[in-house]
Amino acid sequence: MKIVFLDAYTLNPLNDLDLSILHTLGDVTLYDRTAPEQIIERAKDAEIILTNKCPLNAVSISQLPNLKYIGVVATGYNIIDIDAAKSRGITVANVRGYSSASVAQLVFSMILSFTNRVVEHAENIENTWTSCPDFCFYHSPLVELDGKTLGIIGLGDIGKKVAKIGLGFGMKILATKRNPATGGMDDVEICGQEKVFSESDFITLHCPLNIDNQQVINISTLAQMKASAILINTSRGGLINESDLANALNEGKIAGAGLDVLSVEPPSKSNPLLTAKNTIITPHIAWAGVNARKELLKGVVENILAFQQGNHPKGVI
Repeated sequence: MKIVFLDAYTLNPLNDLDLSILHTLGDVTLYDRTAPEQIIERAKDAEIILTNKCPLNAVSISQLPNLKYIGVVATGYNIIDIDAAKSRGITVANVRGYSSASVAQLVFSMILSFTNRVVEHAENIENTWTSCPDFCFYHSPLVELDGKTLGIIGLGDIGKKVAKIGLGFGMKILATKRNPATGGMDDVEICGQEKVFSESDFITLHCPLNIDNQQVINISTLAQMKASAILINTSRGGLINESDLANALNEGKIAGAGLDVLSVEPPSKSNPLLTAKNTIITPHIAWAGVNARKELLKGVVENILAFQQGNHPKGVI
């Protein structure tokens, strides 16, 4: 089968994975990056397309006559027009659960950046500690997580991993869940969104982006949060109204934000969050631990093999 990977660089930016296994699946062409206007020319004969963030809309799909399968090299699939694919009988499959540990680790890296200020203190050793009259110094209060409340919007695989780490720190966990009656977790209180926003010291977003939760973080929900609260987003940038969040940060209505995702990536220099107070931004790397990317590649291959063998891919959408 002819297979085209439109943005293979996203999976292997450091060349630390062996992608040769993909070539055992068929006639494979790998492109580091593909602009939207290049999709049709590059994939016109493809039976299988692999994409991480290169979008496939209804117009593109309609011009790919041989296409039978779209493999999303990620969990989020909002880049694919699912209805258009379905109308053509094209199978779409993603990979779930591969990055839970990696994402949860970055969530707490951000939380600890706000509570322990490790980098800020380390950067001031030579200029401050060497001339300090006392045996220690600190620029800001060091906050223990024990006893603090962590609010999780979306208690799925990643949310549960985050909750487990939070419980290890002695935190109280509040969480929202699409279906509160199933799939709960010991020592985690499933509750409404309003309680999460109003009672949490830290709020972390772990839900897929859809029409129901677009810009769930906005002037209204921000007003419900404590002035001391920290917001973390490692899910999708579209969950946040970025102007509202920037205003809340600059006006001190919440204490800080740790963001691994933005609404447009890479962001425009005019994005108000780039200059907002007390904001940590990382370049969409939460998913990208080495082991996570190995698991992602494994999942992509397993899905394609299942499809080729006439079976139901594990990640079919």
